[in-house]
Amino acid sequence: MAAFDGTGKVALITGGSNGIGAAVARRLARAGARVVLADVDADAGAALAKELDGAFVRCDVREPADSEAAVATAVERFGGLDVAFLNAGIAGGGRLDETFDPAVYRRAMGINLDGVVYGVHAALPALRSRGGGNIIATASMAALTATPFDPVYGANKAAVVGLVRALGPTYEPEGIRVNALCPSFADTAILGEMKGQLQESGFPILEVSDVVEAFMRILEADGVGEAWYVVPGRPSEPFKFRGVPGPR
Repeated sequence: MAAFDGTGKVALITGGSNGIGAAVARRLARAGARVVLADVDADAGAALAKELDGAFVRCDVREPADSEAAVATAVERFGGLDVAFLNAGIAGGGRLDETFDPAVYRRAMGINLDGVVYGVHAALPALRSRGGGNIIATASMAALTATPFDPVYGANKAAVVGLVRALGPTYEPEGIRVNALCPSFADTAILGEMKGQLQESGFPILEVSDVVEAFMRILEADGVGEAWYVVPGRPSEPFKFRGVPGPR
């Protein structure tokens, strides 16, 4: 597994203004890559882009045209696209009982699932023109285990993993690797009030640096359609899905 050399590479990061996206942006920039940060947080995104000599574009991933514009920024400013990190996400989609709110549900699905779909669609032409590249989508351990505390989040993250598993072999012949990053609870703003509850219960919270290391390992590996888990105390690796029963 060779170390990632970002020299001459261009990376687009959705949700790049803060948290995991910002940490990955810093790591890729240190490796020599040019970064384009796409986010709705314009103040933080513009400041980080200036720090990294990159570019910022305001992007609501629920809007297909915004993802297209983000990719166009990468191509126009830096000449192409090699890595698309489709990382934008939110927690909370509500429950399905009498408290159900279709607007809350739609927002969560739009950002966490539609944002990945639109991001892949926008990135593919630019990656093809480079002869290949990487698409990494942020899913979650919630994609791999039941999440009764946030069922809609579990549903859209599981959908991201299902999408990645299908797209991996689809685009592998073109040199485009599609994989998913599945962190447990990481120390970012997405935890919100849950952080205190986790700390009180003694549940370990991931350092963002551990998630960044896992992201880099995915870049440096050669698999496709994989869902790499990131949990405290274990080395990150692709989750092994059991084979489904076939006909008798």
